[in-house]
Amino acid sequence: MKVLVGVKRVVDYAVKVQVQKGAVNLKNVKMSLNPFCEIAVEEAVRLKEAKAAEEVVALSIGPKQATETLRTALAMGCDRAIHVSTDLRTDYMELQPYAIAKIIQKIVDQEQSDLVLLGKQGIDSDCGQTGPMLAGFLGWPQVTFAANLNVEGNGITVERETDSGTETIKIPSLPAVVTCDLRLNEPRYATLPNIMKAKKKKVDTIKAEDLGVDLTTHNEVVEVFEPPPRKEGIMVESVDDLVSKLKSAGVVA
Repeated sequence: MKVLVGVKRVVDYAVKVQVQKGAVNLKNVKMSLNPFCEIAVEEAVRLKEAKAAEEVVALSIGPKQATETLRTALAMGCDRAIHVSTDLRTDYMELQPYAIAKIIQKIVDQEQSDLVLLGKQGIDSDCGQTGPMLAGFLGWPQVTFAANLNVEGNGITVERETDSGTETIKIPSLPAVVTCDLRLNEPRYATLPNIMKAKKKKVDTIKAEDLGVDLTTHNEVVEVFEPPPRKEGIMVESVDDLVSKLKSAGVVA
C-alpha cells in the first residue's frame, strides 16, 4: 500500500491573528503544521510501522517555506515529500479547495497512491472540503472525520465522528480517501536524530502551474474582520448581588 498524506502550512494555533487591509496578516507570524494534518501524518506513519504500508509520501502546497513543514512530516517518519510550489495564499483568500483537490488528484495519479490521508480541515479556512472534493474527482470511496482506522485485508474499516456519536464504515478494497479527526491518535514528537535524518530525505518540487490545473479563485472573500471586543465584566460580592444585577439587566425575571 502506498499512502499519500496531505500536509498544510498554517498560522500556528497558539498565535492571535491580526487583520490588516481586509485580510489576516501572514508576515512575521509563526507558521506550523496544521494540527489535523499532523494527525494524518501520525496515522500514515503508524500504518507503515504496522507493515500495512510500504511507503508514506507527504505532500504540501504553498510557498517555499512549506518545505519546512514537510521536514516536520519527514522527521515524524514519512519516507519522502513532494512540494507543489505556489505563491498564492492557501487560506482560501486565493487558492481554494477546488483547485487544491485538483492538484492533489494530479499527484495521486502520478504516485499511484492507494490511500490518501488528509486532515479533516485546515484551521485557517475551516472549509473541510478538500477531502470530499478529491474523492469525487478520483471517483474513490471516502470516509470523513475518522476517529479510528484499521486495515483489514485489501480494505479498511473506519470509525467516524458524527453529530450523534460515531458510525463504522467498511471499505472492502482500496483505493480510498480518509480525512482525520482529533480522536484518531496523538501525534508523536519528532526526536532530534529523526529531525537530522529528515534533512537528508528527498523533497521533490513541482510548480503548480506545470500541473495544468485551473488555479482561478471561484469565490471572492470581500472582507475579513476581527470579532468585536468583549465588554468588561462586573465583579459581584455575593449570589444576591449577582441575581440583582441580572434582574436589573432584564436577563432574569
